Amino acid sequence: MFLQIKDSRDLVKIVDVQELLDPTSKIVHAQDQEGQEEQETDIYQKEELVFPSGEKLPRCWLDAKFREREGLAA
Repeated sequence: MFLQIKDSRDLVKIVDVQELLDPTSKIVHAQDQEGQEEQETDIYQKEELVFPSGEKLPRCWLDAKFREREGLAA
């Protein structure tokens, strides 16, 4: 899966999608997609990433307590 860094608009390739989906993890390991050679894995803050379309990541990927904060707890 590819995501975009908000400020630079550079693409990164997510190494572990489960890490991205885990709302308790504030970081994700990804590879910058510059040049033709595969880049080293680096750490990115999830808050700095968006979909290539510019759409924000779902809150359920970023905040483990989003349901409680929105009054949606079951």
